[in-house]
Amino acid sequence: MKTPFTAEPMTQPISLQGAAQLALAACVVEDKLKATQSLAARWHAGDLTQDDQELPLLSESVGRPPHPRLVSPRALPKRGLGTVEGRAALLHAVAHIEFNAINLALDAVQRFGGMPHAFYDDWVRVAAEEAEHFQLMRERLRVLGFDYGDFPAHNGLWEMATVTADDLLARMALVPRGLEARGLDVTPGMIERLRDAGDHKSAEALGVILREEVGHVAAGSRWFAYLCEQRTLDPAATYIALLRQFMKGRLPCPINLADRRRAGFDQAELDQLARLCAEV
Repeated sequence: MKTPFTAEPMTQPISLQGAAQLALAACVVEDKLKATQSLAARWHAGDLTQDDQELPLLSESVGRPPHPRLVSPRALPKRGLGTVEGRAALLHAVAHIEFNAINLALDAVQRFGGMPHAFYDDWVRVAAEEAEHFQLMRERLRVLGFDYGDFPAHNGLWEMATVTADDLLARMALVPRGLEARGLDVTPGMIERLRDAGDHKSAEALGVILREEVGHVAAGSRWFAYLCEQRTLDPAATYIALLRQFMKGRLPCPINLADRRRAGFDQAELDQLARLCAEV
């Protein structure tokens, strides 16, 4: 009599980098959220080791669901907030940013070895909080009768991750302190517009995200400053040079000076950002 086949349970990674790669490769939204939450819990419990020798997952292997359909930013339709669909489109855009932000934090964990333990503490925490932000936006979308994937989106955040894959200093400058810092600038206006449209629940959810995103950008500031010190570079000059190189120096006004200060921008940087803003 043959012994019935029993599937072996899936072996969980024992290294932080391996666990980050597992979460990063997940294509199903729920799988990515669950793997990210598991990674954070295991890291904080001391169940994962740091393996700086593990080869990073290739950018093209990063998992994402088949929807939303990715298009050029210029191809995204502009919708007013006077309709439910218009408000849902705005929330969907934020949800897509948060989904990409999960991958960006996971990628920082698994790609850049040899950093202090506190670096991985920061980006594991950020990954877990970005997962919570995504869920906040998804819940609001569902209340409005939509879900993640129902609207087209663009891939700008992940494209910046790809071009900074070989340089952690550039990654810290251009993702948390570049694209994500723009979220600090524009989110207060989105909150006000949602309140004016009568969607106070969505405005409150964005307020939670804004408060916590200050800490995420601050983590980028912390490690950008650390790397500038390691390489004996002037932080303000290096930051503006990278913005001009990779983002063509474009920075539309307004700039959220108060939250950028809380997120670790110094006055020299803010002065130069104000000049860039005036040039647009």
